[in-house]
Amino acid sequence: MPDTSTGTGAPAAISRDELAHLADLARIDLSDAELDHLAPQLSVILESVASINGVASDEIPPTSHALPLTNVFRDDVVRPGLTAQEALSGAPEVAQQRFKVPRILGDEQ
Repeated sequence: MPDTSTGTGAPAAISRDELAHLADLARIDLSDAELDHLAPQLSVILESVASINGVASDEIPPTSHALPLTNVFRDDVVRPGLTAQEALSGAPEVAQQRFKVPRILGDEQ
């Protein structure tokens, strides 16, 4: 694929033929109308990325978030859980040590 940079860091407008070549490489079947519609839009996207690259500086470290993120971890400690009887104590109905609920599906499963 030809170089689309203008030498100033900003990409030149992507041509219809270049877009057709990219679509072919990506195995995307685009109609002539889609190529005519998408080529200018892709050029705008490339210009936007180039303008962001122009702002980038070696003095500013790349970040994924504006504020630093810190995970808060706790020790993984085994704690006693509820017994079956304690868990079922507030249930309206119980059957065979399980919560009993109305059937919502028929035999058509």
